[in-house]
Amino acid sequence: MSAKPPTDRSHVRKSWLDILAVTTWGILLLKYAIDGTLYILIHPSYYLLVTVTGICLLAIGLLQSWRLFRGRIATTTEQHSSLLPSGAASMLLLGTAIAGLIITPKLFTSNAAVQRGVSAEAVTVTRSQTQSFKTNIKPESRTLVDWKRTLANYPEPDAYLGQTANINGFVIYPKELPANYLLLSRFVITCCAADAYPISIPVKFTGDRQTYPQDSWLQVKGKASVETISGTRQLVIAATDLKPIAVPKNPYQE
Repeated sequence: MSAKPPTDRSHVRKSWLDILAVTTWGILLLKYAIDGTLYILIHPSYYLLVTVTGICLLAIGLLQSWRLFRGRIATTTEQHSSLLPSGAASMLLLGTAIAGLIITPKLFTSNAAVQRGVSAEAVTVTRSQTQSFKTNIKPESRTLVDWKRTLANYPEPDAYLGQTANINGFVIYPKELPANYLLLSRFVITCCAADAYPISIPVKFTGDRQTYPQDSWLQVKGKASVETISGTRQLVIAATDLKPIAVPKNPYQE
């Protein structure tokens, strides 16, 4: 006995579900683009692509809505041969988009940094004598990631003694650091939040830790010095000025 073909009414319901799923995803992507949520989810290189995708999905949803409304129940076969998803896939897409509209993505914090392997060791010394070393970036213009890349290329901390630092990041207090030290940290992103990893530099400061709570953002100005922490000589920024700042619009560094 052959299966009973679906009724026109059931086809229309499926079509509206497909349209709702695509339209909701378009709205979600555009919402993320407008309110700045994309900055904590993906690399800036993909902002335009995601925004255009949101516009296209919304346009497809509105166009298909207009076509279905105009054709009522007469466009069943044509509707399901379109580019829209159908059935269970539409329900899954719709549910995910609704969850995205309800739940606000959160910025990574110190807990995520610790879980992803942030370390207080900025550099390990292997040379017994200091050698000259120059970079094209002025010390005061280096970002936190610039400092880390420079140290990765030349890990002798004495080469940076007295250089001026002006960097931003969020505060972490690892257990192994003395009370007058903090880790200034940022997450580096190459594609999306899933591949973000933490970088950090120890900062020596005066005052109470309660003045600079964990996960708060600071602008740190100071001079590069060399300290021995947990038995390891490494570069430390001796802070001359610590200024609380708001979370940057783009909290990651490339």
